[in-house]
Amino acid sequence: MIVMKFGGTSVESAEAIERVAQIVASRREKLPLVVVSAMAKVTDQLVTMGQLAASGDSDASLQLFQAMRERHFSTAKSLLGEKRGASMAPKLETHLSELENFLRGLAAVRELTPRGSDYLLSFGELLSSLIVADAFTIRGLNAVWVDSRACVVTDAKHTRAIPRMSETREKSKKKIAPLLLKKRIPVMGGFIAATAEGVPTTLGRGGSDYSAAIIGAALDADRIEIWTDVEGMMTTDPRLCPEAKTIKQISFNEAAELAYFGAKVLHPATLLPAIHKNIPVYVLNSKNLKSTGTEITAQAPRSRDVFRAITAKTGVSIINVVASRGIMVHGFLRSVFEALDRHSTSVDIVAISEVSMSFTMDSKRLPKALLAELEEIADVTCDDKQAIVCLVGEDIHGKPGIAASVFNTIADAEVNIRMISQGASEINISFVIQESDVPKAVRHLHAQFFPAAAKSLVHKKNGSGKRARVNGRGSLPQRARAASASAATVVELAQD
Repeated sequence: MIVMKFGGTSVESAEAIERVAQIVASRREKLPLVVVSAMAKVTDQLVTMGQLAASGDSDASLQLFQAMRERHFSTAKSLLGEKRGASMAPKLETHLSELENFLRGLAAVRELTPRGSDYLLSFGELLSSLIVADAFTIRGLNAVWVDSRACVVTDAKHTRAIPRMSETREKSKKKIAPLLLKKRIPVMGGFIAATAEGVPTTLGRGGSDYSAAIIGAALDADRIEIWTDVEGMMTTDPRLCPEAKTIKQISFNEAAELAYFGAKVLHPATLLPAIHKNIPVYVLNSKNLKSTGTEITAQAPRSRDVFRAITAKTGVSIINVVASRGIMVHGFLRSVFEALDRHSTSVDIVAISEVSMSFTMDSKRLPKALLAELEEIADVTCDDKQAIVCLVGEDIHGKPGIAASVFNTIADAEVNIRMISQGASEINISFVIQESDVPKAVRHLHAQFFPAAAKSLVHKKNGSGKRARVNGRGSLPQRARAASASAATVVELAQD
């Protein structure tokens, strides 16, 4: 069997869902299971509804709700016709009435808890999956709607729940396997799950990809297909560099690294269940029925280019923590890491010198309470509007001159580098720059390392011979990076 996941843009309208039905029909002999996201922008709208209701603005919240309600009914009517649409209406209305009552209650209590947020955001996937399942059925596909919350079991860490695979495997095999044996096509909402006690949870924004991988691993799928609105994973973001090209094959390690450092095609955690089960993942374009996209496997053939891809993660902050004189170094580092742990802080790059430490993390997830706690033990500064540029390739280990080529290229682009990291995984080179410098940095790097794709960029050297300034002394002190639980942490630091 195969798992096919379709993102929000793939189910954003009646026309888009028609294409999805055609794609699924072309694979019906492979026993597909379909996972769908909420319709495009619906999750964002639900977030806004919750914020408005919690602030007491019930009228504005319900106005958004009515617009979302009409969109779903209109889409169902277009796909199903008058008669079938009328029979579908009560199913949708059941969930929509629950949502409306929740928003009214939220306006009364004026507090949206993490548990309440998970309940609120679950409605997008529930509504879209119900519509898609019925649309499949009237188009001759033997589809059946399955509630993801009855299959995917997680812990109770609301808004970012972690799956419990053994329980998920047991429930999925009991609920879904019999349907596949009868050649039914299960249709499920992604992103949503439940605790063992049945309390709704979510896997975090972008978690529909993760849902597909979890279900695929639980049912020992032959392959997992992620259908989106681009032609697979690309050598870089085509919005930054029009010369970007599709990557035909990439390894799990490379794809996971790219996802972690900003590639939007995949949720960063998506590949973990697939890696554990050695299930190949394909990223395909739902607007192209003949899409071949990108194949992600445990090992990929060598690339003819030095790197497999370049990605950039924006919205990053650098936090610099400098110890007060007289504090023991090991005590200082211990205090900082303990503070990070207490606030459940996920960092991207950690840079350490003798009595100072710098780390980067998403600006939106930077707790003010963490900064306040760190200020009690050290001098703290925070630089916002930064970005991490990451070049990934499994063939870079042991090749002299690659780092020099990267940084010479950045120098030619007249971009200032704040921090540098060559990951302990030995498959990436990462550095931090100003967010505003990302477009020109990526375009210059892509032209340098993917020359076959370059068509329009004229790569000019700076006549003055300037090079990207790493720090005031022009040296590269030692630094450490903590990118994942499995990665070692020794890297190099460059601090402005």
